[in-house]
Amino acid sequence: MPNSDDPQDQDTPSEHEPGPEPELEPEPKTDPEHDGRQTPEEAAPEQALPEQTAPEQAAPEQASSPASQAVEPVAAARAVMPPTPPPPPPPPPEEPEEEDGMLRMSFLQHLEELRTRIIRSLMGLVVAFMISMCFMNQMWNAVKQPIVVALKTLGYPPELAARTPMEGISIVWFRVPILASIFIASPWVLYQVWAFISPGLYKRERRWAVPFILTTAGLFITGGLFAYFIAFRFALTFLLKIGKDAGIRPYIAPTEYMDLFVNVILGVALIFEMPVLIFFLTLLRIVTPKFLLKHSRYAILAIVIVAAIVTPTPDAVTMTLVATPMILLYFVGVFASFLLVLRREGRPFPWKKTVKPLLWTIAICAAGVIVTMLVFHLHWVWKWPFFVK
Repeated sequence: MPNSDDPQDQDTPSEHEPGPEPELEPEPKTDPEHDGRQTPEEAAPEQALPEQTAPEQAAPEQASSPASQAVEPVAAARAVMPPTPPPPPPPPPEEPEEEDGMLRMSFLQHLEELRTRIIRSLMGLVVAFMISMCFMNQMWNAVKQPIVVALKTLGYPPELAARTPMEGISIVWFRVPILASIFIASPWVLYQVWAFISPGLYKRERRWAVPFILTTAGLFITGGLFAYFIAFRFALTFLLKIGKDAGIRPYIAPTEYMDLFVNVILGVALIFEMPVLIFFLTLLRIVTPKFLLKHSRYAILAIVIVAAIVTPTPDAVTMTLVATPMILLYFVGVFASFLLVLRREGRPFPWKKTVKPLLWTIAICAAGVIVTMLVFHLHWVWKWPFFVK
């Protein structure tokens, strides 16, 4: 039995004896107060990590690949490039540009403007009436001249018979000055009409104020003069001559004569405004020159009917005498409408197509007048009927 006291045996370790224990890593020291939880300072770096965006987290991976290194300059260049400007807006239409010159008014403002223009027109008529009162006797002599000439021509005494004492005062002191004031104040009244409608016109159309006033007032006064010197005188002579042939002696009262005078003078004067009416209908795009020419036969029929109503006599001669200038004025209005359309469309006037027919028309009319004077042995005088033997 081996001796336990042998030193060799003592130096050799026994297989059953356990070897030295392996060294363990030291455990981190924890504060019992925190219970293993991290402090805010320790948790701050960890909380900042989720705030990084996905491109920033993938940046190291992209930088490691060659394709990402090639794309990186292109992305940087795109980041430096300015943003694409938006497309330009479409050009505005032409009509809204013209509407900038219009004046916008409410309904009450229109009524206030209408009241102002009516008051100013009446004031102009009152002033013209006061001026006419200063020359009422001279104007009455001019008014009664057509009947005086007609009575002298037929051999009757040139007198009017008053049936009531107030008849002469109401006509000489009131009705004659009112009729004269209408013609005297017509430019002022027409200006007030233009001032009322001008807010609804374009800025370039308001420049027609002076041509509108001069043309409208000129046609109105011209119509009154045509009725006074031609139509009314011829109608009176014709009517009185029919009564003389039938053995009827004229007994004319101032009231009936003044009624007939006012109806003819004002009626023909208003009819002479036809070119202005056609021009405004074309300006408002209600009619066109083509439409007016196409329906001219209906217009001539309506003109003849109006002339038959206006003229005081039922004969065809007087009606034709009034209807002829009305038909000419209709075609003058068509010509003005044509000029307006040419200017609106920016087209030049076709002189070559217009001058030649116009010259032929003037030549034919002149030839007809000359032939009539030679055949009937007439000569020209500066009073109605202008051609006498």
